[in-house]
Amino acid sequence: AGAEDSFNVLDLAEYTKNRPWWRKVFAPSSGSSAEKYNVATQLLIGGVTGWCTGFIFQKVGKLAATAVGGGFFLLQIANHTGYIKVDWKLVERDMNKAKQQLKFHSSGDKMSPEVKSRVDEV
Repeated sequence: AGAEDSFNVLDLAEYTKNRPWWRKVFAPSSGSSAEKYNVATQLLIGGVTGWCTGFIFQKVGKLAATAVGGGFFLLQIANHTGYIKVDWKLVERDMNKAKQQLKFHSSGDKMSPEVKSRVDEV
């Protein structure tokens, strides 16, 4: 009966001393985030993640703007050096075709009465 009744004793103070600090801060056992962390910890985590997100979006935004601007610049250089030839008659024909379609779709006779009444209201 003595061997079956033996239990292991877990000293929680020693257990928490041996845990890394980030597990104490970022991995409490249960509950919602408002219950897990105090206000200072929530503000710190929110501030750091917000700053990191802003920093990353700033860098990505600059990179995207540089790529778009550089691409436009390279297209202009290619156009002026003769690598790109534009058929302006084809462009003008397509523009006229698009204008005709817009006139057809925007005519008042083709609108349903519900749409026309909403347009008149606006």
